[in-house]
Amino acid sequence: MKILVVDDSKAMRAIVKRSLASLERFSGAEILEAADGRQALETCEQEAPDLVISDWNMPEMSGIELLQALGGEGGRPTFGFVTSESTPEMHERARASGAAFLVSKPFTPESLGGALDGAV
Repeated sequence: MKILVVDDSKAMRAIVKRSLASLERFSGAEILEAADGRQALETCEQEAPDLVISDWNMPEMSGIELLQALGGEGGRPTFGFVTSESTPEMHERARASGAAFLVSKPFTPESLGGALDGAV
């Protein structure tokens, strides 16, 4: 499995990666990183990840813009958000755009794993 972690914070990318590594079912996964949505879009085109875990607010291209740019469900990877903002409106917009989950920061490996259980 290929997983792309997208966040403009290098520290947050490391936290997400560490959390994924602690989940047994993702132990052999190849984890890629991108610092913003535009870089993530290029990585998706080149690497075709199975799962994208993205922040919402980033420079260049936001997470929701990335999700929309990836298009319909046909070839799009499973997509979810790990974000510090978590309003009901954001949850609705994420779902309406095709996101499989939205996890609020701060999170635990268990809460991320629980969100992924229903998505992947």
